[in-house]
Amino acid sequence: MSMLDDLPGWGAIPTPVGEFRLRPVRLPADLDLLAGWMNDPEIAAFWELAGPPDVTEQHLRAQLDGDGRSVPCLGLLDGAPMSYWEVYRADLDPLARHYPARPHDTGVHLLLGPAESRGRGLGAVLLAALAERILWRRPCCERVVAEPDVRNRRSVRAFERAGFRSDAELDLPDKRAALMIRARLPLPA
Repeated sequence: MSMLDDLPGWGAIPTPVGEFRLRPVRLPADLDLLAGWMNDPEIAAFWELAGPPDVTEQHLRAQLDGDGRSVPCLGLLDGAPMSYWEVYRADLDPLARHYPARPHDTGVHLLLGPAESRGRGLGAVLLAALAERILWRRPCCERVVAEPDVRNRRSVRAFERAGFRSDAELDLPDKRAALMIRARLPLPA
């Protein structure tokens, strides 16, 4: 079991744009699809995984063969693969050295694969749905965090529209990042 409380078993999430589900990446079956997305210039500018499929495979294997603190998933919308997600324990990640991490902070990375999936507001809808699911399924987690590149304005705006707030700018080893936080809402009194 991963450190993320059986993320693959969390089930489908109904959203206004369709049924959303995360499915763990399967190698080698998913490699060509993901490597194709990583070679899209719009994605490559921020993910820096362009190149032959083995570049993407190395990135995925590090997580798949790791200790379960990061789970690489395909995002399926109405059964069709259209996004790539990494859900990870931010408090156990090197990121935790760069911000005031709290126990069980859960991080998300995402990319919308097909170009036709981008620029339509899908990212914000799916981020909001997944953040809610994380906070519901992981009661020990008080915050969902992300650290998109500050130059990736589309991504930062999607997080903002999904209920994340920009908390700080972080100088990370590979980028200047916007620390985005979606905190658990307090229960009404």
